[in-house]
Amino acid sequence: MQGNADAQYALGLSYAAGRGVPSDDVEAKRWFDQAAIGFRRAADQGDMQAQQMLGHMMLYGRGVPKDEAEALKWFCRGADQGGALGQYYVGLLYSNGMGIPRDYAEAAKWYRKAADQGQIPAQFLVGRLYANGQGVPNDDTEAVKWFRKAAERGNRDAQSELTKRRLSWSR
Repeated sequence: MQGNADAQYALGLSYAAGRGVPSDDVEAKRWFDQAAIGFRRAADQGDMQAQQMLGHMMLYGRGVPKDEAEALKWFCRGADQGGALGQYYVGLLYSNGMGIPRDYAEAAKWYRKAADQGQIPAQFLVGRLYANGQGVPNDDTEAVKWFRKAAERGNRDAQSELTKRRLSWSR
């Protein structure tokens, strides 16, 4: 069966979560398997979006065996082409030591690339790294700057972080 890998993946998610269709793990797997074939073909040809999606599927074991190290490889390929989602996930894997040793400095580098492109969760995580001095100097001004960027775009974690900070400053 050939088709649109994005649509096949979305259908797999729908069956996995029971959104709009009855929850059905067998049917979800079937659609994830089909999506993986399409994404692999496009990723092998250098398609950045497909590389990022294949990395995502490998990270969570959807349609392919779960493999964090292999996911990192595909995220890096997409990230190296400027893909903000790939950059975010490379940062996530480094910050959590998934498939590679934990390295906050490397995580900060990749989160920052994604954050500079407007990737909202990356903006929040750059702020958190500055707030905790993980991989970057401990810098409350930089932390607040990045929390504010994410909060202004609707990130609830960043909004909560700014609220906590305002409360602690008012004491």
